[in-house]
Parts: sequence; structure tokens; C-alpha cells
Amino acid sequence: MYRPALLIPLLLATGCAHRLDRQPMPPPGYIGNYEAVRAAQDDPSRGISGVFVLTVQATGTEGERIYLNSERDYRHPLNITLNIDAALRPELEKAFGMKLEQLQNRRLLVRGTAGRVRIAFIDSNGQQSDKYYYQTQIEIRDAKQLRFAP
Repeated sequence: MYRPALLIPLLLATGCAHRLDRQPMPPPGYIGNYEAVRAAQDDPSRGISGVFVLTVQATGTEGERIYLNSERDYRHPLNITLNIDAALRPELEKAFGMKLEQLQNRRLLVRGTAGRVRIAFIDSNGQQSDKYYYQTQIEIRDAKQLRFAP
């Protein structure tokens, strides 16, 4: 007998488990995506501070901000966004020896605090809508917060 009501949750749970399995375990002493996102959700007022290890999967810019994302889709629940002041671009590119957009698929160590940030959707008129999601971000104020992972 076919029971779609049971099959759908099973498929969704399997997909979620598979996604977590693909996350490489962080080296001892470092914080990975899953731990960072969970801690930021558990304590939104303080987040979690430490050294994070992440692989840059996507990059973007908006205004005076540069974003490095640990997931291809910045809205993914396990994404960590590095929110970088664009004024740091020259110093960071010199330190890394490449353009920030070339950091895609490179593993980084990031010192900072991962916190939960509310992101409002913008409607077709350019106004904030009442819809939103939460994103885990680490604000980068100093180029010394970032380096290549060994």
C-alpha cells in the first residue's frame, strides 16, 4: 500500500541528513557551519565567538559591502555570510594574493562572532515587506580576521 503522507517526510529527512553529511568536519578547535548556525540561533543576542572554518561557495557585493558565503545560495539555512566592509578589499586582496571573487572553493579561517541577522525581503516597489528570514553572519572589520585554512 502506498502512503505518500509517510514518504514525503522520510524523503525530506533523508535529504537533510545527506546535506549534513556533505559538510566536512571542522578541524579540532575550530567551529564549523552547523555548530555556528545552531549556536547563533540558540543565543541570538550574543551569537558564538571563535575561529570558524568555512569554504567560500559564492561571493557578492551590495553598496559598500562585500559578501563571502559558505553556501551557493545565501538563503540556505546552513549558510554563513562574511559581511566585509568594501574598504578592506585592497588589504585583503594583497594578503590573499588574489581578487576576493577568486576565493570561491577556497577554505578560510575566520576569527569573529557569528550572529543571527534578520533579513527583510524587498517588494516590487523597493520597500521592505513583512516577510523575512534569518541569516548567520560574521562581520569583518579587520583584514587580520581572515586567512587561508591550512
